[in-house]
Amino acid sequence: MDKALKFRTDGTFKIVQFSDTEYMDDAADLNERTADMMRTVMETEQPDLVVFAGDVIGSLRCSNPEQSFRDVVSTIEAMKVPWVAIFGNHDSEAGITREQLMDIQLSYSYCAAERTAEHISGVGNYVLSIQGSDERFAAALYFLDSGSYSALPHIHGYDWIRRDQIDWYAAQSQAFTDQNGGQPIPSLAFFHIPLPEYQEVWDKSECHGEKREEVSCPRINSGLFSAMVEMGDVMGTFAGHDHGNDYSGEHHGIRLCYGRSSSYIIWDTDIPIGARVIELQQGSRTFDTWLRLSDGSAQQRSIG
Repeated sequence: MDKALKFRTDGTFKIVQFSDTEYMDDAADLNERTADMMRTVMETEQPDLVVFAGDVIGSLRCSNPEQSFRDVVSTIEAMKVPWVAIFGNHDSEAGITREQLMDIQLSYSYCAAERTAEHISGVGNYVLSIQGSDERFAAALYFLDSGSYSALPHIHGYDWIRRDQIDWYAAQSQAFTDQNGGQPIPSLAFFHIPLPEYQEVWDKSECHGEKREEVSCPRINSGLFSAMVEMGDVMGTFAGHDHGNDYSGEHHGIRLCYGRSSSYIIWDTDIPIGARVIELQQGSRTFDTWLRLSDGSAQQRSIG
């Protein structure tokens, strides 16, 4: 397969984000319902790329984590649509490592991910370019490993994106800007654990969507958001992790977005699970985004 990502002839590029699918051995019926939801969303939206935004599996409850991961991604692979997966805190808690999961995904024909950037923290840090109609580089998608849990004994809670990852992002961004005559390339960023600014945007800005639980962000703000504001390329960020949150809001010129929970494990009784859809327009520094739910309906269309 040609793994190059390209804008369509009408100038659009559509992404579907599935968040926290969390396949587990003891939830086979829920896994199948999740697969049905993914097929419904895919058939409705016909995306150009699928992003699994972390916690693809719940490895603590998987006797064979590799097979569980393969079960998830095979639904999309069978539909012959390019896809990538980033990792969350539950993916590598037991029985499998992030490195092994990365090797597995790279073995698939329709996986568009790239080998993780060398000599920086985490697994699955890379950037994909989207070609325009003239085959020139027109947009960028950053994928960052937000880690699992704090490795410092005096700091509890979740891990954070490290300084070397931020430096890597900034260097990539600057190189693209230089290649583009000094103009930042329209870009999006994906990671699993939300940044501390996800709480700030809820507190200070107009947001669209649900907030049904606390923002489970790291206790350390390592500065990725500040770097993105300074570089001027990232128009929106996309996280998962908090199953009850699906809101989005703009903060200092960047739209911070949660996905919609794609897992029946939590919040399956009163809100339908689904996916976030993102549509880029070639040459524009904005994007459209909405939620596509398991019943086929759409919600929360907005422009970022």
